[in-house]
Amino acid sequence: MNGEPVVINDHTGDALGDSYDANGQTGAYRLKKPPAVVIDGLTKRFDDFTAVDNISLAVPEGEFFGFLGPNGAGKSTTIKVLVGLITASYKNIRIAGCDLRSEPLKVKANIGVMLEEPHLYDRLTSREYLQFIGRMYGLAPGETDLRTEELLALMDLEDAANKMIIDYSTGMRKKTVLAAAMIHNPKVLFLDEPFGGIDPIASRKIKDVMNRLVRHKVTIFFSSHVMELVEKLCTSVAIIHHGQIHFHAPMSEIRASGRTLEDVFVEIAGDGHMETEELSWIN
Repeated sequence: MNGEPVVINDHTGDALGDSYDANGQTGAYRLKKPPAVVIDGLTKRFDDFTAVDNISLAVPEGEFFGFLGPNGAGKSTTIKVLVGLITASYKNIRIAGCDLRSEPLKVKANIGVMLEEPHLYDRLTSREYLQFIGRMYGLAPGETDLRTEELLALMDLEDAANKMIIDYSTGMRKKTVLAAAMIHNPKVLFLDEPFGGIDPIASRKIKDVMNRLVRHKVTIFFSSHVMELVEKLCTSVAIIHHGQIHFHAPMSEIRASGRTLEDVFVEIAGDGHMETEELSWIN
């Protein structure tokens, strides 16, 4: 990084070094910190369907970033590309300063991932699972054991630590996945619908953990359909629709405009079809 602030683009555009075009519909703003995530010209097609259409985006270090869009907009596809689960075409993607194309293992070493549908080894206990993940990331046995016990306590999983994951509730499974995503102290955490299907108590615990991570300068790339949650937690947001970024701004700008995040989202993603159809049996 050259120390200069980074101009990011609210729409799609070409990245030139550490700067971005400023031709988006809401204007550009400057990052006050180096970017933890840089996406330049990302496109992903499935046969004839373009799921992600030439998007460019930058997210600064220590940001709680909300990535929003209606179903099928390209949110999960983008995240899966960024974490190396699927391939795509792009000019440049950098995560935590590492190039995804030339340094994929370094990228994976610096990120934690929590997908919408957690994939776990059901016949392990949560303690065994966390120990396994810690060793996979190269942690020493003693350090793995220490972090495992601290994470189990943080997630209120101590009493169930020796129970097989197959017997866990949805909330317990998601807390186990979040603990595994944190055990190696990642610089960037990707969370895809982390609150779906969990109770308010587990949800509150996960939110507390996420806020603690941001205070320790971890960047969170957060996808959710719950506008109120994103509005409360996130410091900046982007909205993707039909595979393109249509809006990217700090939450402070949205609040200053007198609009809610839901207002902005509906304006962009509603496609002008917000009239509620009448039901013949309801007057």
